[in-house]
Amino acid sequence: MENNTGKSSYSSSAEIKAAFKVAEVAVSAGRECLLDYFGKNSNVERKHKAGLVSDADKASEEIIKNILKKSCPDYDFLGEETAAVDPDVILRPSKKPRWILDPLDGTTNYLHQLPIWCISLALEVDEQIQIGIIDVPILNQTYSAVRGQGAFCNGAKIQASSCDKLEEAFMTTGFVADYEEVINEQLRIFTHFVKKSEAIRRPGAAAYDLAQVAAGNFDVYWEKNIKPWDVAAGILLVEEAGGLCVNYSGKKYDAFQSNLVAGNKKIVDVFIKDLALVKDQSR
Repeated sequence: MENNTGKSSYSSSAEIKAAFKVAEVAVSAGRECLLDYFGKNSNVERKHKAGLVSDADKASEEIIKNILKKSCPDYDFLGEETAAVDPDVILRPSKKPRWILDPLDGTTNYLHQLPIWCISLALEVDEQIQIGIIDVPILNQTYSAVRGQGAFCNGAKIQASSCDKLEEAFMTTGFVADYEEVINEQLRIFTHFVKKSEAIRRPGAAAYDLAQVAAGNFDVYWEKNIKPWDVAAGILLVEEAGGLCVNYSGKKYDAFQSNLVAGNKKIVDVFIKDLALVKDQSR
């Protein structure tokens, strides 16, 4: 799509505003689908080194994808369940507008009827996330952000915390047990920071973790071996809430890197310095 100047109009304010409305409708439909399936636990499968998947995951993705495609037919789509069956999917930033979806983040929680699960939907334009929505149906919380316009929960503005000391930091993380090297490294990092922080939690959904960092409820989130659909919406929320997202080396993060640290700038800087000590000790 081009405007009369010959330049792409995908990132125009009108285009983004329209896309956000479509995203809200799609996420709302996904929410209804997941609530309908909740507690039924039908046809649960285990994906190779990628956790559990159920009919609810697949149905939610199909419903959301169809709404997005109908309203934005020229936008690309990257969904967790679609990618799982597409051997040719390439996980890297895209110039063309692309929806990035996790139709059910926290499937294990969902299947055990714990309330911490969510839908995560983002829109990437010119290799940058422009829209992010994370919906937590059971808790009736919808987190949203449009680049340059702040971050919100149920319409109220949210802000990352101002914590700047490790000993006062309330942290969150996740564990991937399918890869021995990754889980061993994560356990070393966890052991280090659980002794230095105020406390660490593991809710079980990366998108939810990032939403809570954006809201100032968690001070720091870190994790390795994550996928773009896990974090694309969440990193925009954190940034729009005044936070910072970097990789384990402290460099700016995008949704297609494999490791992430998120929080306000001061605590992230302190965390990264301590993380380097853990790495040095493991060599």
